[in-house]
Amino acid sequence: MKVFTTGQVAKICKVAPRTVSKWFDSGRLKGYRIPGSQDRRIPREYLIKFLKEHGMPLGDLEDDGLTKVLIVSQDQALRDQTSKELTPERKFKLSIAASGFEASIQIDSFQPDIVVIDFSIDKLEAVQTCERIRKHPELTELILIAILPNEGSTSFDRSAIKESFRKPVDMGLFSNRLKVLSVVKKEST
Repeated sequence: MKVFTTGQVAKICKVAPRTVSKWFDSGRLKGYRIPGSQDRRIPREYLIKFLKEHGMPLGDLEDDGLTKVLIVSQDQALRDQTSKELTPERKFKLSIAASGFEASIQIDSFQPDIVVIDFSIDKLEAVQTCERIRKHPELTELILIAILPNEGSTSFDRSAIKESFRKPVDMGLFSNRLKVLSVVKKEST
């Protein structure tokens, strides 16, 4: 359960911390006090309920419970099929990059939980993107999945990659695996 301080809630709501304290003290914003202290804590679900009741935007809280998946591919069919399989459940948020360069930018801004790299963008570029991600100390928990071409040999150091699939991808198996990895990742954090 994620819990916020009054200062964090103030930043989310774009108000002064004292305003949040007044909401809490009046009983409009539910939460609890830390024993032996005047500090207040507001659980995520109470904050979301408060924001919805008062017509305030959820901002980043809306994405908190979602698994963010970055698809690095130029294959429109793969991108469309993945989107079709994952988005109806509303547990995933997808972003697309067409190259390793775009992936680097997306990783910084989108902050995905899972990155799916289609090696058809270019084998060398895909391998370098995987290596760059693994060398970055803040991205060690990121799950990397490779989509490998069906033909030809694809020999490379697979230690950076959690899982791999061959084209044509069985979308049922692929989406189920993403769902399982998403649950495992959330339980480990």
